[in-house]
Amino acid sequence: MNKDVTTDSDAAARHARFGRLPERIRFEDMTEEVEAAPGGGGKAAYDPEGSWKYYSCLALDLGL
Repeated sequence: MNKDVTTDSDAAARHARFGRLPERIRFEDMTEEVEAAPGGGGKAAYDPEGSWKYYSCLALDLGL
């Protein structure tokens, strides 16, 4: 019988904390508008000498 009282108080505590859904977030609050540089800026240019830094090969990483 004591277990039922404990379970009911636990259920009441859970319902008090999680009994309703959180408030809805508007789409406008989830997005942010930022001005972009035309053409992607200078960072978008291809650099063949620096491209080796980002090369990854699983076989090389494993030493195969």
